[in-house]
Amino acid sequence: MVRSNETVVERLLVKSKEAAAMLAVSERTLWGMTVPRGAIPAIKLGRSVRYSITALQEWLAAQQTSV
Repeated sequence: MVRSNETVVERLLVKSKEAAAMLAVSERTLWGMTVPRGAIPAIKLGRSVRYSITALQEWLAAQQTSV
């Protein structure tokens, strides 16, 4: 969450370091699990790679049901 003049703004995207922390894996492991090598979708913005919080949650939910 980001506060801007008393307005709370929900973030849609996170950096790889934040995404890895959310999934409790290393950044290196996350890179291996990211499309095209793996199944986790990522968004490229210029030179930066970002992960959708919603997409991470959906991917995680799919992993839980497929075990």
